[in-house]
Amino acid sequence: MSLDALRKALKEKTLVYGSDATLRNLRLGKTKTIFLAKNCPALVKESIQRYSRIADVMIYALDEPSDELSLICKKKFNVAVVSY
Repeated sequence: MSLDALRKALKEKTLVYGSDATLRNLRLGKTKTIFLAKNCPALVKESIQRYSRIADVMIYALDEPSDELSLICKKKFNVAVVSY
């Protein structure tokens, strides 16, 4: 289900890639949904979960690692966090 939601978001939304940009947008209240790769670093995952609870943002934990997530998003770099 969450991979389907990501593919739908790729077609319809402007996505933000990376943990720093996602955390910045979470603090500003601009993020609605977050997708985390299977091998997302624990420290990044904890920070995102903490801020998402405050901002009431939905998090999808994907079963794909960051290198597969980068192929799905058609990026040439590893992607551990995607949001919109």
